Amino acid sequence: MSRFSFLTLIMYTLIRRFLFLFDAEKVHYFTTNSLHLILKLPFVKVLFNKAFSINDKRLERTVFGVKFKNPVGLAAGFDKNATMFNDLNYLGFGFIEIGTVTSLGQPGNEKPRLFRLKKDKAILNRMGFNNEGVEPANERLKNRRNKQLIIGGNIGKNKVTSNEDAINDYVIAFEGLFDNVDYFVVNVSSPNTPNLRALQDKEPLLNILSRLQTINNRKNQPKPILLKIAPDLTDSQLDDIIEIISESKIAGVIATNTTISRENLITEKSKVENLGAGGVSGKPLTQRSTEVIRYLHQKSNGAFPIIGVGGIHSSNDAIEKLKAGASLIQLYTGFIYEGPGLIKKINKAILKEGIYGKN
Repeated sequence: MSRFSFLTLIMYTLIRRFLFLFDAEKVHYFTTNSLHLILKLPFVKVLFNKAFSINDKRLERTVFGVKFKNPVGLAAGFDKNATMFNDLNYLGFGFIEIGTVTSLGQPGNEKPRLFRLKKDKAILNRMGFNNEGVEPANERLKNRRNKQLIIGGNIGKNKVTSNEDAINDYVIAFEGLFDNVDYFVVNVSSPNTPNLRALQDKEPLLNILSRLQTINNRKNQPKPILLKIAPDLTDSQLDDIIEIISESKIAGVIATNTTISRENLITEKSKVENLGAGGVSGKPLTQRSTEVIRYLHQKSNGAFPIIGVGGIHSSNDAIEKLKAGASLIQLYTGFIYEGPGLIKKINKAILKEGIYGKN
């Protein structure tokens, strides 16, 4: 670890301890705005690249036809409105997924709606797809400074849209973002939009994916479409997912979203109950998300790529998901708790282990 990286780690640990005293959602915007300002200072971009990035051809991965400079990405939910991707590029990510974006802007659920479970190194959220809509996001994506940065577009339905009409929301978001993202993710697995998870049932899900794939195939250069699934699916439901991917011919899966389970939490049960509904991410999800990755990979005989996400707080967590069958991985809660140095640690471990998920 370089001196600058070590100092950055110490500083992040101290700053995090202070920031964790305040409301999680307000701190999110404070820190991202601060990052934007810091990067305007002379030489900071150079220092950040040195501290957080590894430029090594051995880390490059071509998955579903897209070339990634390294396999460590940022999961959706952090850059909902595509306002931060240019700044986040300096932290060493191989790709960034924006969204979830809906056809029309919406405020999301009532605040407070984002909570830390510090004893569990977890986050509980019920954000509810708060975003400004597809048009503002698309305008910002046109200003991608680093054309080599891979950006995924995570799309969902509006809260007021019925499940019967949900397909129209996905089509609008897909068409709206098409020219300015490198791959798409269909999000039907968030627990924070009423009845959304019912769209994971075989018939409605196949209808949505098949419709998007039909539109996609009419394009001059089709984009990969992936499905993001919940960790709470049964083996039978995961079998359905494998069949749906085969029938719809989409590119792959992101496993997994947040969980509605409250099992095995260290945080006091009464505190968790008082916080209310929402999905849990972070360490409590580590094992289950890896199990889902392994099941899908083995049961399908590696028929499609998997992006592994859920509870990655260390290089060991990342390596386990790659060994289980993930081609790429994504961070969110681990990035918040462990800091940006985690990205470089994971990439170093991948080089050292020689571990790569199968395409």
